[in-house]
Amino acid sequence: MLKSPEVAVPVFKLYGETAAWPTPDLIHCESIPERSRLHGWEIRPHRHGDLVQLLYVQAGRAELEVEGHVHCVERPSLQLIPAMSVHGFRFSQDIRGYVLSMALPLVEQLSGTLDSQVTRMPICYALGDEVRHLDALFESISQEYGRQAPGRDLMLQSLISVLLVSVNRRWLAVSSARESTQDRGREHIAAFARLLEMHFREHWTIERYAEAIGISAAHLNALCRRLAGQSALRMINQRLVLEAKRCLVYTVMTVNQVSDSLGFSEPAYFSRFFKREVGVSPKVFRIQR
Repeated sequence: MLKSPEVAVPVFKLYGETAAWPTPDLIHCESIPERSRLHGWEIRPHRHGDLVQLLYVQAGRAELEVEGHVHCVERPSLQLIPAMSVHGFRFSQDIRGYVLSMALPLVEQLSGTLDSQVTRMPICYALGDEVRHLDALFESISQEYGRQAPGRDLMLQSLISVLLVSVNRRWLAVSSARESTQDRGREHIAAFARLLEMHFREHWTIERYAEAIGISAAHLNALCRRLAGQSALRMINQRLVLEAKRCLVYTVMTVNQVSDSLGFSEPAYFSRFFKREVGVSPKVFRIQR
């Protein structure tokens, strides 16, 4: 991981430059090697006050760190860096790709009809079928940027608009997939809760619950920890404890009868289980209540 210096993180217009914006354009486009070669293939942590950047890795290896999150890239990938985000990069010497820097007012103007969050969040994703499209798009932007042709500004803005639409679509697809995954996860947890209510006295294993839901035991455990804040086993045990407490407080059943009603093979095992979960034995718990 790239280590941020303890001193204040510098703010650059472009990395290594503190002078005014070098051109009258509201964008700057250059190849990744063009600047990183000058700095030993490492761009130390810094930030830009009013720039949004798109870094397109076409080939080679890169370590991309944005706001403490590191992505090790070894395939074509796109990284969006919002304004004021602390970021730093390390590249292999065979790196190929582009860095597109855009003034924040231009980005806000061009992305005004898109989801407003897309240029405010650090996004990094590997590319699949989009590679050819982005290769052609970045090459066109680079060529147009490097020459003075009639309608240059309009062409650049049009090309960048297409690029931002592509990024926005990918972001929305990822967000939708994430929400869909979360919805399925909640459905699985709800199914687990229903099955647990039906079968906790039978002491089903986690594997059996998972099989009944149609997922793996590891997946069920992960969902329980993420959405319920505890493991699947903990949820099973807590349901048994809850029922045991109800029996001990609201019925005159003996400890042995409670043990039998909850499917324990031996009262002694039930008592050990209860004390481990609650901190006191069933008899002491009943007296205290």
